[in-house]
Amino acid sequence: MIELIFSDRCSGCSQCISVCPTNVLALGSDGKPRIANQGACQTCFMCELYCASDALYVHPDCEHPVSLDPAQVLASNLPGQYRRDSGWDEFANDPRYNNQHWRMEHIFALARELATPSPDTGPRHE
Repeated sequence: MIELIFSDRCSGCSQCISVCPTNVLALGSDGKPRIANQGACQTCFMCELYCASDALYVHPDCEHPVSLDPAQVLASNLPGQYRRDSGWDEFANDPRYNNQHWRMEHIFALARELATPSPDTGPRHE
């Protein structure tokens, strides 16, 4: 579940807000994301994956929020771990990080197909 946003690291690009499938994040008055609906978080890690600033931390417990020490999370180098482990962006050509997301392409294609509105019925739901 999304637990922390490190505003001092955040570039304000709002990618995390755009990619969140359940609208957990919202734009704050400072122009940076804030956690607006933590209970809706599905722990999909999309926000963390798209955050090039490593300003977010999603804890793997998808059931309950946890109390974390932000300084300890930063010291552990956990922000951005999902991006690194996924071989995303600057880690794409690093042999230590092997991107396996290509295996999900058929699932992503099906999701896109199901989300595409039909001219007469709207989005398909099966």
